[in-house]
Amino acid sequence: MIAAALVLFMTPGVAFFYGGMTRAKSTLNMMMMSFSAIAVVGVVWVLWGYSMAAGSEGVAGLFANPFEYFGMSQLLGSSDLIAAGFSGTFAIITVALISGGIADRTKFSAWLVFCAVWATLVYCPLAYMVWGGGLLSEDGWFGQTFGAPIDFAGGTVVHINAGVAALVLALILGKRTGFGKDPAQRPHSIPFVMLGAAILWFGWFGFNVGAGSSLEEIGLIFINTVAAPGAALIGWLAVEWLRDGKPTSLGGASGIVAGLVAITPACANVTPLGALAIGLLAGIASAFAVGLKFRLGYDDSLDVVGVHLVSGIVGTVLIGFFAAPVSEDAALGLLYGGDGSQLLAQVMAALFSIVFTGVMTLIIGLAIHKTMGMRVTREAEDEGVDITEHAETGYEFGGLGVGGSFSPHHPGGGSASERIAAASAADPAAHRGQPAADAGSESYVGEPGSTRRGTVDSDREVETIGS
Repeated sequence: MIAAALVLFMTPGVAFFYGGMTRAKSTLNMMMMSFSAIAVVGVVWVLWGYSMAAGSEGVAGLFANPFEYFGMSQLLGSSDLIAAGFSGTFAIITVALISGGIADRTKFSAWLVFCAVWATLVYCPLAYMVWGGGLLSEDGWFGQTFGAPIDFAGGTVVHINAGVAALVLALILGKRTGFGKDPAQRPHSIPFVMLGAAILWFGWFGFNVGAGSSLEEIGLIFINTVAAPGAALIGWLAVEWLRDGKPTSLGGASGIVAGLVAITPACANVTPLGALAIGLLAGIASAFAVGLKFRLGYDDSLDVVGVHLVSGIVGTVLIGFFAAPVSEDAALGLLYGGDGSQLLAQVMAALFSIVFTGVMTLIIGLAIHKTMGMRVTREAEDEGVDITEHAETGYEFGGLGVGGSFSPHHPGGGSASERIAAASAADPAAHRGQPAADAGSESYVGEPGSTRRGTVDSDREVETIGS
């Protein structure tokens, strides 16, 4: 139960992490996407999600009967409720992670629908296939054909799953206005990001350790959950130092998360030295990967692809090399005398997760986008989704009526940005403290002091799916 509480606390950590990385005029919307995931997925999990992911009546190895434990009434008086609650927190944070790929431009109503549908049709089936005795398990068709993959706490089910979904949605929605050109599209609060990273690292001990079956295994998992993110932070900062000349706080926080992601599937099956190697390689890989969105032209706003997808793949595949003889019947990686069968199983599981999630998310995303629409208007995006989607903002500047109280009509009319501009014209000295997120900056991508990552090809454009 303590582990479940820790994992649940990680989703508010995601809210702070993402809320700090986005612009000031979108921070509440970004945080609301995480908190609403707790609500929507929590309800789905109680009603039919747990039954689909962990039920005993499988359907073709893809998912379990959604009505077997519908409403969880059948679990009353059973300790299985603890396992149901713990596993539900994994479903919640997986959905919340996706939101980072579509920041600044998503309709909140469409997001709520997506949360419920995606958790039902993508997360629950994949969780069943990997952990519930389904297709990818030892007795499933995939496991019998390629070998059963090792995924102790969610390399495929959580991180590859969320990363692929974020990429697909980012392509469906298209790029933010000014992507790769507007210097205002940078994190507005690095302290929020650091706080979020701290909460995530703290909660991750419940994420990984919670499923430990013995004191010896719990001890190994705990040490590996310290070692891997530490090595990843060092690897990420080394890349920044060599490439950009300065190590950044944003890079440090992201490196921590990359290491945590990579060690998640491997935490109970590698030695501490193996965890250090996995973390270091994940930190380096993700530090380079986050810049690909500028070169390839997809707007993964808060680097879900670069961190969760890339480090999820790194951690999942490297088990095939670093899996150690931690128990008598443990599968072995190549570095410990394995014959390569475990590496094959890991690679095939990663590929299967990418294809399954990609296809299903594309269907779900296009269905919602073509019916109710997923993206806000250009005007709403320019004004800020905090105002247009929630009628409030995260910060009050000079008493201009753009704070937390709902007030759709203001004296003099006009948008929040127009009211700020009018007030600034009347008294310029009173509004010199506007945040950099709305005011621009001399520092830009790739320059010392910039909080944006990578390089920008400002002339590159891509078509959006479903546009």
